Amino acid sequence: MDGFTKGILLSLLPISELRGGIPVAVASGVGWFPALIICVAANVLVIIPVFFFLDHVHSYLMRIKIYETFFNMYLDRVRKRVESQLAKNTWEYWVLFLFVAIPFPSTGAYTGCLVAWLLEMDRKKSFITIALGVLVAGIVVTSVVSIASLGFLKFIAVKGT
Repeated sequence: MDGFTKGILLSLLPISELRGGIPVAVASGVGWFPALIICVAANVLVIIPVFFFLDHVHSYLMRIKIYETFFNMYLDRVRKRVESQLAKNTWEYWVLFLFVAIPFPSTGAYTGCLVAWLLEMDRKKSFITIALGVLVAGIVVTSVVSIASLGFLKFIAVKGT
């Protein structure tokens, strides 16, 4: 499997998203800019099926006890993080943008869609907000990967001399 494919697949997964896709793509030999573009595009594409799932499929799956338990546990964790931010700020879209843009665990496109869905935010505005957040998160992750790899290469050069 080539670096592009690895990066795309990891960017599509809810656990890793960009934080996994970009570093793996770069480590597999993909340049930082193509890795950024392809991984951000893959992660943005996730928004549409997640909103569709939440709007149309979720209510049927809530009838299954295991799904309901898992979803409610995840929802409680997300709600705690979001409510602390919303208490500080009433600008929902800015908070959503920052929530997605800061590449911490469980703050990517999937959780951003869930937050927008829970708050019954406008889908088009939410899509744009989440997509911009994903782009900024991608830039942050790419920057960190680039800085870390340059530092590692410099460390190897110093050790080798």
